[in-house]
Amino acid sequence: MEFTENLSTNRKSEQERADVLANPGFGDFFTDHTAVIDWSADDSGRNGEWHDARIEPYGPIAMDPAASVLHYGQEIFEGLKAYRHADGSVWTFRPHANAARLNKSAQRLALPQLDEEVFVESLRKLVATDINWVPTGDGEALYLRPFMIATEAFLGVRAAREVSYRVIASPAGNYFGGELKPVAIWVSKNYARAGRGGTGSAKCGGNYAASLVAQLEAEENGCKQVLFLDSFNDNAVEELGGMNVFFVTKDNKLVTPALTGTILEGVTRSSVIQLAKDRGMEVEERKITLDEWREGIATGDITEVFACGTAAVITPIGVLKNGEELIGDENAVAGEVTMSIRQELLGIQLGTVEDRHGWLERLA
Repeated sequence: MEFTENLSTNRKSEQERADVLANPGFGDFFTDHTAVIDWSADDSGRNGEWHDARIEPYGPIAMDPAASVLHYGQEIFEGLKAYRHADGSVWTFRPHANAARLNKSAQRLALPQLDEEVFVESLRKLVATDINWVPTGDGEALYLRPFMIATEAFLGVRAAREVSYRVIASPAGNYFGGELKPVAIWVSKNYARAGRGGTGSAKCGGNYAASLVAQLEAEENGCKQVLFLDSFNDNAVEELGGMNVFFVTKDNKLVTPALTGTILEGVTRSSVIQLAKDRGMEVEERKITLDEWREGIATGDITEVFACGTAAVITPIGVLKNGEELIGDENAVAGEVTMSIRQELLGIQLGTVEDRHGWLERLA
């Protein structure tokens, strides 16, 4: 698919861009351009095609007030990063895995499939256009946000016949900010992130919207993130609002909740599992309950806990709070295994550690 270019005549100046890159934060600033591809179907809704692939100036989206996404939430998104290597080239990490997950989410939300190569090409075109926005600071990257929204103006409840796929980019620093140290996590008692048969395994906005009230509760109690449980399954650990959870045991096992349809299959999650296996660790994907977490910390059977995701990469967890008890140690330090896997993963992404699995793909 060929992309046409309509480049911005109002790009940020070199000084404005430098000011942003000096302290990018996370998701606060955006590059000068966006990649866009439109999709239209016939009256049956069964036959459609992608068309008008383009790079255009970043800016507001003109949308009819009756657009399906505004009323029925028919949308999905992805998240991945572009990394500046020492030679100035820019690479991304496992983009085909993100493309495959986008299509899995699209299938669940009745949206069209996008060819994986077109997905990767949209990233390549945008990064090449806005390459000067890729940061060079320690732990920094250009966060890429592909998303797909239903744009058809129609209030009937059916799959939309007009869809827009877009990619925006944002320079990103440390997700939690400052020095990396174990974070406190709030255990949600009253809210669920997703239900069986629902959209838990899809990366769609509704899942995140459902988590926000619990996230506010977490912040009110001094916690960075919220942990969701399956209250109908012995309070089995599911995931955080936007991250998967891992446990390191004293007998050198790595344990993570099994994918049950309510948990998002994270690209970072699968990468961590592979890196753990590479170093000889036994990996268990299984049910793990809050009781097991509590008892494992108390007895020393669980020696480290961490969360992982594209935005934060790997973040150690120090303590769980639920308003009645603390599980863990508020003064905990990051665990050896946690930091070792984190350093290896970041090293692969930044090109300083051998990419044994061919996960990197050059964008510019």
